[in-house]
Amino acid sequence: MASTDTRKDAGGRADDLEDLEAGLDALEAVETRRTPLRQTLVSKVLPPVVAVALVLAVWQGLVWAEVTDAYKLPSPSAVWDSLAEMWLQGTLFGVMWTSVSRALLGFVLALAIGTPLGLLVARVRPVRAAIGPILSGLQSLPSVAWVPPAVLWLGLNDRMMFAVILLGAVPSIANGLVAGVDQVPPLFLRAGRTLGATGLRGAWHVVMPAALPGYLAGLKQGWAFSWRSLMAAEIIASSPDLGLGLGQLLDNGRNNADMPGIFLAILLILLVGIAVDLLVFSPLERRVLRRRGLLGRS
Repeated sequence: MASTDTRKDAGGRADDLEDLEAGLDALEAVETRRTPLRQTLVSKVLPPVVAVALVLAVWQGLVWAEVTDAYKLPSPSAVWDSLAEMWLQGTLFGVMWTSVSRALLGFVLALAIGTPLGLLVARVRPVRAAIGPILSGLQSLPSVAWVPPAVLWLGLNDRMMFAVILLGAVPSIANGLVAGVDQVPPLFLRAGRTLGATGLRGAWHVVMPAALPGYLAGLKQGWAFSWRSLMAAEIIASSPDLGLGLGQLLDNGRNNADMPGIFLAILLILLVGIAVDLLVFSPLERRVLRRRGLLGRS
């Protein structure tokens, strides 16, 4: 009788283990069905298109209502004419690339400086106590404040532009990494030390992967600061020797009282910022969150 009960208990435990394994397999299973194209268009493409159409409609309605003088609020068609003129002259992409290339190179330099600096601040307490508050203060300092001293130190050249970008972006990247490291569970660090992952090896194989969501948020913010810093530098420090970028285009519109040109420059600056976010940072963020089970497949 006892042996029969034992066999039943063993069989019950085996069934429980099989159910548990089946549940874990179900959790790990990844849905590979592709999202229908129509659903993608409706959920992801249609909303921003409708939003842009509404903005244009309101803009055109304000022009028709003559809420202000025509030279203060140009019509969308006037801005489109300015865009078409730059396109026909062959200067549109050159102006955009001048600013985008500066911002990308400055961001890469800020990434190379801000990442080790963030790790150092996050992992070494004396360093954190010494320069942690300074990084937070620099992050809250408007980037435009660095333009006058950078011009006096370095002159009107690309080095001045990169200096302003670095001073604006490095604190954001470093603070983002510090925030990500602070959210790493201590168990991960102890497990890494137990397995021999200490020093640089531990930082590379344990700390950085675990802090990746916060680090990506810092990179995203760092790019925003890079772009804003560059625009401030280009607007204030205009010079023919620097070439024509989007910031200089905006300032030229102000100097010439060309309101359609000003609106065009603003829209192009906004377009670049949105494009970089949608094409680079948003896919990376979704991929990291999905791999951690924090975002369903879409």
